[in-house]
Amino acid sequence: MKVGFIGVGVMGRSMVLNLNKAGFEVEIYARNPHKVKDLEEQGFKRRETIKDIVKNNDVVITIVGYPSDVEEVYFDEDKLINNAKEGTILIDMTTSSPNLAQKIYQECKKRNLHSLDAPVTGGDSGAKNGTLTIFVGGDESVYEKCLPLFKAMGTNIVHCGEAGSGQHAKLANQIAIAGAVSGMAETIAYARSKNLDVEKLLPYWSSGSAGSWQMSNMAPRALKGNFEPGFFIKHFIKDMRLALQECEECDLDLKMLNSVFKMFEDYASEGNEDQGTQAIINYYK
Repeated sequence: MKVGFIGVGVMGRSMVLNLNKAGFEVEIYARNPHKVKDLEEQGFKRRETIKDIVKNNDVVITIVGYPSDVEEVYFDEDKLINNAKEGTILIDMTTSSPNLAQKIYQECKKRNLHSLDAPVTGGDSGAKNGTLTIFVGGDESVYEKCLPLFKAMGTNIVHCGEAGSGQHAKLANQIAIAGAVSGMAETIAYARSKNLDVEKLLPYWSSGSAGSWQMSNMAPRALKGNFEPGFFIKHFIKDMRLALQECEECDLDLKMLNSVFKMFEDYASEGNEDQGTQAIINYYK
């Protein structure tokens, strides 16, 4: 399968490299060509337009910022759906709206195209190491056909059900992260307030019943003052907002999620939205 890739950012860049390493022929599209100059120098072909990339590939993968970006990339006249040849598979790996995933699926079906929603988790390190978790929604036959692609980028890959279910599974995952990342930050805030040696104690919290991926991986970064984004605060806020919107539709009140969402919004409003999620420890200073 020839693969086109749209969204060569923090996550996408490593995913492109891993697809290439697995033997796939990958073309790229970037809104800011200067940001992928190094990939072009490594031999990746860059297409000038989304229209070009979808006409020249069997599969097109997107991982962009927000649902509005997904809507534009898929539905604008000169973009994906209107220009894809019959049989093309479109895979959106953005964390986006389940309803939008279903809309893409239905529109693709009308045109003899295929679509999967396949959001990922694992952060920048998971993308680099090819160990992402990938939640996939859509037709199982299309999922099976695309498994070799997913296996080039991740190690934990699951078919969740019909279109939109991959997005629902990812939003559930983000709810768990909300609890874990705030728990990590509050552990550190409490320990500091009692003059404990946080760096000395961190391995013990990480290895016991309080352990989490956030405690093991993000707390060490935070303690070193490294707030570079493996996952942007602004994107985490977007994910939590999507989850809360879904909760409203089914009259579900998730108190922890509401609280963490407001905390991140407050911190981001001070000009911190481009930091990594681990920077939330600064909220407690």
